[in-house]
Amino acid sequence: MNALATKTNYTKKGKKYYRISISLGRNSEGKLIRKEFYGASKKEAEAKRDAYLNAINNGLDYSFDKQTLGKTMLLWLNQYVKLSNKPSTYERYEGLYRNYIANSNLFSLVISDLKPITIQAFYNDLYLRGKSSSTVNTINKLLKSFFTFCVNQGYIVTNPCSGKKVTIPGDLRSEKKNIEVFSDDEIRKIIYSKEKSMIKYLAIVALSTGMRRGECLGLKWSDISNDEIRIERSCKTVAFYDENNNKKYKPILQAPKTVNSIRTIPLPNSLKSVLKEIKAIQIENKFKVRTSYIDSNLVFCNEIGGLLDDSNISRSFKRFLKRCDVEYKNFHALRHTYATKQFELGVPLKTVSYLLGHSDIYITANTYTHVLKQHKENSIDILQII
Repeated sequence: MNALATKTNYTKKGKKYYRISISLGRNSEGKLIRKEFYGASKKEAEAKRDAYLNAINNGLDYSFDKQTLGKTMLLWLNQYVKLSNKPSTYERYEGLYRNYIANSNLFSLVISDLKPITIQAFYNDLYLRGKSSSTVNTINKLLKSFFTFCVNQGYIVTNPCSGKKVTIPGDLRSEKKNIEVFSDDEIRKIIYSKEKSMIKYLAIVALSTGMRRGECLGLKWSDISNDEIRIERSCKTVAFYDENNNKKYKPILQAPKTVNSIRTIPLPNSLKSVLKEIKAIQIENKFKVRTSYIDSNLVFCNEIGGLLDDSNISRSFKRFLKRCDVEYKNFHALRHTYATKQFELGVPLKTVSYLLGHSDIYITANTYTHVLKQHKENSIDILQII
């Protein structure tokens, strides 16, 4: 007999292991809670046991030792995200969960057993199946947030998505979409269109202020003074679920995208006449529906004064551009056009970043790299003019 042979005490599916177990107390029914550890040798099994006990001493909640990722994430979404975040945040997270987690191999995995390599394999598989690096990165943000919750609750000790434990496959930078802007000729066609429609006025306000679509739709008359516009809310059409889990969409007012999105910007003089025309349309609508009119104080509203459904804006804007004989670009291109024009006029990067309500100046710089590069190349050689 080989004296150096590794001793084992358990066989599973024809493979030999060394097994040890510990007691973790009793459950609510008085039954003993036991945890087993397996290794190729006694030393390996003991190392796993010691690591587990050390994790408990550092805050791991062993009562959730068998909790699976899918069920726990659903609990997190419905009991935490849904109740403490904007409805649009819950809708986005729930969509990611339903489309990428619920039917994945991660769903049934025990949280305490998850390793970064498992998450990495999941990301790599998504990428190889055609998902973009941007999509994988968005899923990573969801999982990272979820695992932070798990750490805070004591379900796990460390976040498997934190730091550089996982990497996003592909090249995020190369996937950045080209920024679309309207040409000067297209801007003139939009501004000088003969029609008096709410979609035209909405486009002009976005173009002349750089406000996001939702910020425009959430704007109230009380936010506007003689020379300033105060941006402190946004309108977003989100999904709500009734007691039968049926999904229904409705527009709501909510906080802007980030804390920095709450800002005060100059009111362009050219907008004052546009605002008067919007007010005239509202007075006319109020006269038509009389007592049915909702006095919501909104600048942009439907015919009875209620919130506009922002999901319809894209379709209305597309039809409006066609009437103006302007090639289609999405509504957000108005905001990009505003920013680009600011840079062309020499407005400093920090100022443009504030006007746009970006949370960080680097977001502005990364978004408009092409514009900044162009102006950098057009800079003056000081030595040649001295």
